[in-house]
Amino acid sequence: MRRTPVILVTGIDAAAMDVATVGLQFDLPSAAVMRHTLDVSNQVLTRRVSDLTGLVEAEQMDLDHACVGCALREDIVPTLERLAATGRWGAIIAHLPVSAEALQVCRVIAMDQRIAPHVRISAVVHALDGTQAHHDLLGDDLLVERGVHTSEEDTRGLAETHCALVEYADAIVAVGELTEPDADLVRALARPDADLVHDASALDPDALTGDLHQHGRTERWVDVVQRGRLPALESEHVWRLDLRTTRPLHPGRLLDGIESLGGGPRRSRGCFWLPTRPGTICAWDGAGGQLSIGPASPWGRSTPLTRIVVTGIDDERDALAEAFRDALLSDAETTDRGLYWEVAHDGLEPWLGLISRAA
Repeated sequence: MRRTPVILVTGIDAAAMDVATVGLQFDLPSAAVMRHTLDVSNQVLTRRVSDLTGLVEAEQMDLDHACVGCALREDIVPTLERLAATGRWGAIIAHLPVSAEALQVCRVIAMDQRIAPHVRISAVVHALDGTQAHHDLLGDDLLVERGVHTSEEDTRGLAETHCALVEYADAIVAVGELTEPDADLVRALARPDADLVHDASALDPDALTGDLHQHGRTERWVDVVQRGRLPALESEHVWRLDLRTTRPLHPGRLLDGIESLGGGPRRSRGCFWLPTRPGTICAWDGAGGQLSIGPASPWGRSTPLTRIVVTGIDDERDALAEAFRDALLSDAETTDRGLYWEVAHDGLEPWLGLISRAA
C-alpha cells in the first residue's frame, strides 16, 4: 500500500505559516495543501484544500466544542487519510490551525496506523516570525491575548506553546530577519539535528517527503523524563542549566521558591519528584515567566529523577542554580525523614491533585 508523505506546518503566527506553506507548495508542485483554520468564538472549523491548479474543496463545519482535539477527531486526520487514499498527489502539506501542536496528529497516527493507513508523517515544519522571535519565545503573552487560542478554555502562554512547537519540529523556517542571539536561542531549543533556515526554499524537498520525521526520536527529545546527555551548546548569547539530581524537591520550599525557579525570560522543562508523592512523575513546563506543573505518569520500576533543563539569555543563571539547590531535600531532612513521607497534604494539591495514598 502506498503511503503519501505528509508535511505538517505549525506556528503561532499566521502570516509566517502562510509564507512557509506557499514556499513548500512551489517546491513540491505535485503536493496538495490542506489548510485548517479555527474560529473559536463562532465554533467553526474551516478546511480548504488546494494545489497548483487552484482550489479543490472548501468546507465549514460547526464544532460542538471548538478546540484542536475536536478538529483532529472530526476532520484533520480523517481528511488527511481521504486525500492520501486517492493517490492523486505526491505529498500533502497540512497547514494546522495556528498554535495547534503537531504532536497531537503524530501521536494519533502513530498510535494506530489503521486510523490513517495511507498517511505517513514525513516532516514537521515550524514557521516563526524572525522579527518577533525573542518576545514570542520568552515573553509573557497569553495565546488568547493574541487571538490564537484553540478554545475558550485555552489558557496557555504564548512562549510555552511556541517553545514546544520549536522543540517538536524537524525543520524551522524563520520568516523575516532573525538576529544571531535569537537564532542561537532557537537552535538551543530545537532538536540538535533540526534544520533552521530563513526561507522554505532552502529545505530539501526530498528530505521533506522522505524520513525527516522519525516519531520515536522526536518523542524522546520532548519526553518529560530525560536521562541522556544533552547536546553541546556553543553560544555567547544563550546559556543552559542542567539541574539534575536523584533527590526529590521539598514541597514547601518548592512552593516558596517557585517564582524564582519558574519565572523570568527563560524556557524550562523536565520532571521532578516529591517525598510526599514518590510514585508520581511530576512534569515541569515553563517559558516566559509562566509555569505549568502537573502529574505525568507513575515512575513504575524506573528510578525517580529530578531534572529540569533551563535555557536563558539573562544574567540570573547563578541565582537560579542556587534556588534549585535550596529547594532540594537536605542531607539532614533525608536522614531524619527519609525520601518517602506519609502526609495527607503537601500544598501542591491545586496542581498535582490529592495525595492518593500515604508514602
